[in-house]
Amino acid sequence: MKRILIQGGTIINEGYSFVGNLVIEDDKIVSLQQDKSVKKPDEVYDEVIDATGCFVLPGVIDDHVHFREPGLTDKADIESETRAAAYGGVTSFMEMPNTNPPTTSIEALEYKWQRGALSSHINYSFFFGASNKNYPVFSQLNRHLIPGIKLFMGASTGNMLVDKEDQLNNIFRTAHDLDLPIMTHCEDSKIISENMELYKKKYGEDPAIEYHYQIRSREACVASSLLAISLARRYHTHLHIAHISTADELNLVPQPNNELITLEACMAHLWFDSNDYTSKKALIKCNPSVKTYNDKLALRQALTNGKVYVVGTDHAPHLLSQKQGGCYKAASGMPMIQFSLIMMLTLMDKGYLSMTKVVELMSHNPAKLFHVAKRGFLREGYKADIAIVRRTTPWQVTKDIIQSKCGWSPLEGTTFNWQVEHTICNGHHIYNKGIFDDESRGEQLFFRE
Repeated sequence: MKRILIQGGTIINEGYSFVGNLVIEDDKIVSLQQDKSVKKPDEVYDEVIDATGCFVLPGVIDDHVHFREPGLTDKADIESETRAAAYGGVTSFMEMPNTNPPTTSIEALEYKWQRGALSSHINYSFFFGASNKNYPVFSQLNRHLIPGIKLFMGASTGNMLVDKEDQLNNIFRTAHDLDLPIMTHCEDSKIISENMELYKKKYGEDPAIEYHYQIRSREACVASSLLAISLARRYHTHLHIAHISTADELNLVPQPNNELITLEACMAHLWFDSNDYTSKKALIKCNPSVKTYNDKLALRQALTNGKVYVVGTDHAPHLLSQKQGGCYKAASGMPMIQFSLIMMLTLMDKGYLSMTKVVELMSHNPAKLFHVAKRGFLREGYKADIAIVRRTTPWQVTKDIIQSKCGWSPLEGTTFNWQVEHTICNGHHIYNKGIFDDESRGEQLFFRE
């Protein structure tokens, strides 16, 4: 039996903050003590982590990543991106199905589980993707092994658009019957296509990136989100709308903490706005698009008013060469997972939310929403998934520290005052102040146990 003591850190958990000690035995938390006194002489530990001056948090559960495996591994793979995740305090992920082949069959899902077991440094899970034909397969899924169904109601990377009315009805009805949540990408492809044609006629075949948020417009997002909400209400299906990007969509769900409809905000829309296209160009091109400053401000305010329930990354790497061009030619998506936690702590420093709220949005609520078994909280008997962070002197993101396979970040040159010092996953100290355990492997996530 291996025992680890995390000593003297400020523990942030379930709305509380206190200085104390945390004890791990093998893969589980066995003790939380509100006491920073030195360990007793008769207590023996295999490892002692001095967390004095640090904050001890539950490991981040990222409910929205694209790790590009299989079929797109020139951009990223499970090994490289879970390494980046561990550097950033992320201990669990839920991956999207728009790979090649897409995760729209049982065989494709089982292949991803095999790849996760072989390659993932942190805990892994994979959404099952909806298509225009596969809703009868839903009943064959083990609802304890997947977070839910991912539905692309807007065209994006991977050609998984579902926009036929009868199939949308079948998907929402079946998901309700199986008590599985649906996570949607909401953009109206007809509106986007019409906008693209108009802008091409006016500005040429590849309109400048500054027009991206006008082509993939707020109207496209709102129209699709309204349709998804109407279907969820019709069939009483749990709907989780991914990467909300507009203030308008925040107002579509009248009351905070709606049990039927939940909203996710992602780092790109919380961090950037349309003014940044001038300097960042297509590096910040994503779908849905980064919108205006006022939209960004509304999303930041929604972190504390209950309208945003979960913060994810929509981590979606591409090669830098694929990010060149404008609205039509440049690929959509960006790597985010390595720096998401310190980005949120920076928003905390700016006064948008508290540290307890950061933990709620990035750890507690993803675990609650998807009913993740024994993770997302610092509790006795729970898996020891832990991130330890420290406020530091200012430092800059440089290319040499980026762990994602694509080798670039839209945050290069950004100054931060926080560092992830330690990441512990299932009781394994996988990241220790720049030293990474290459042999570490995560576990499969379980749901609704």
